Amino acid sequence: MRMRSRAWTLAAAGLLAAAASPAYGAGTPSAESAARSAQYTVQDLGTLGGTRSKATAVDGNTAVGSSLTRGDAAEHAFAYDLHRHTMIDLGTLGRSSRATDVEGDYVVGESDLSAEGPTHGFAYSLRTRRLLDIGTLGGSSTHITGLNGDTVVGTSSLSGDAVTHAFAYSLRTRTMTDLGSLAGPSGQSSAAAVSGSVVVGSSSLPNLPATTTHGFAYNLRTRTMTDLGTLGGSSSTANDISGSTVVGQSRTAGNTLTGYAYDLRTGTRTDLGSHLLTRQLISGSTVVGGDGMLARSFDLTTHTSAVIGSGRGVTEVRQIAGNLMVGDNFAPNSFAFVAHADDGEFTYLPSLGGLNSHAAQANRNGIVAGSAALPPGDPATANGPFHAAVWVPQPAA
Repeated sequence: MRMRSRAWTLAAAGLLAAAASPAYGAGTPSAESAARSAQYTVQDLGTLGGTRSKATAVDGNTAVGSSLTRGDAAEHAFAYDLHRHTMIDLGTLGRSSRATDVEGDYVVGESDLSAEGPTHGFAYSLRTRRLLDIGTLGGSSTHITGLNGDTVVGTSSLSGDAVTHAFAYSLRTRTMTDLGSLAGPSGQSSAAAVSGSVVVGSSSLPNLPATTTHGFAYNLRTRTMTDLGTLGGSSSTANDISGSTVVGQSRTAGNTLTGYAYDLRTGTRTDLGSHLLTRQLISGSTVVGGDGMLARSFDLTTHTSAVIGSGRGVTEVRQIAGNLMVGDNFAPNSFAFVAHADDGEFTYLPSLGGLNSHAAQANRNGIVAGSAALPPGDPATANGPFHAAVWVPQPAA
């Protein structure tokens, strides 16, 4: 199961530029201490000829992301074969492109049609090496947020670009389905994630402002949308799904914000508390989220919660898959990490010679994809350019 919320996907140039000028402060772990604590080796995936690149996803032997091209003239999506150690340029639909996810033979992402023009989602077949424009729901642009099996989900503008709806695109039939909204055709909706035949996201409501939303679950088999309701307040969102459990954010009867979990089989809602207010993700019975500072896990079976990491700085989990969590710790500099939900083990990942690193996603073998800084060319700075990287777990000695 592969899911992604675009709330935590940044433009490559913005992410790399921000990380290239880190803040310094007391208590910041050094690159040497981070590397010493890690049981991973880091591999530089290189670039498509430009100075910077980043990896955003990994599945099997393929890591994907985006890179500047020769002369830093443009940004192109890439796919990197971890066995052959080769990077291929996936091309564009016009101006630039960024790969956001990969599963099996398919890479998905977004491409700008021109310098000022709209953005379309794309699918790239690693088998046929063909780039496919998945189109729109009649408007000018699409935004990709998830991939599972042969289903791509996201948000697209409708004709006239006044309204956006969640969609599901079948890679098998090459058809796009408008998921509608809880407010009917004129309402707004957005998709956040997909698992099997269920898409989750947020939708506006009848006779209310578009900013007042409820989380929804859309069943692609029955073509029905379920309003997930709230914890007593006016609004909610749905951000991720695992099995039959959806997680998101809701207002309570007292108008406070909190995280929640919703069981689609029983209709049961679980209040996750204010410590899981943001960035809710789920795998199995484990939910992760944060309060803007610390990240925490919540076990839906035992209803116990635990802080992820040392509790220092700002911790953000980017993905949870099975027992493994990956993300970044800002203390105040950014360091990629892996952590385990069962025992709380927390490991910083090494950089490529600079100070900082970022983790995005891990595959089933525990290989982590992200980006890491090269050694700085200027002794007054901490980082050189960032390159796409993977971290490979090593057997215990």
